[in-house]
Amino acid sequence: MAETSKKNLLEKVFTQLNQFDKILENKIDIIFLRIINLLKHLFILSMILYLAICIVSLSHKMISLTLSQGALDFASIKMILTDGLFTLIVLAIVKTLFIKNGFEYALTFLEIAFVVIIRKLILLETIPEETSLLLVLGVTSSIFFILIVYIHNLKRTWQKEEKQEKG
Repeated sequence: MAETSKKNLLEKVFTQLNQFDKILENKIDIIFLRIINLLKHLFILSMILYLAICIVSLSHKMISLTLSQGALDFASIKMILTDGLFTLIVLAIVKTLFIKNGFEYALTFLEIAFVVIIRKLILLETIPEETSLLLVLGVTSSIFFILIVYIHNLKRTWQKEEKQEKG
């Protein structure tokens, strides 16, 4: 009988400890989730500020080069193009911070990778030693482009099917 009461008492203590642990764990999870959300919003804010700086810098560079040179030479155009592509990459990254759907998120990163590869292709010098790298990057960017177009067509088809099912 004493053993049974000890067992019941032990079970009650462990049950209460388990409930206390669950309550504590839930509260800590909520606190950590709030901290992570706050940090996420601060990061988004800083990335938006960085994007604004990129756009202002690109605009200033375009205006100042055009005013000083008139018709831009190839080096200036290449510099503006690479800065513009970099700004496009930052814009796409900021866009991904607001995406909730995993499919859209993956597609956006595929688009970012495509722009990064194109930017690398523009920056590479066209010398014979870089021919194989240029070929690999060209094929990779072509595959990415085909995938992006294919996925967008799939999405459009899925949206049409959803509209037909609803309507």
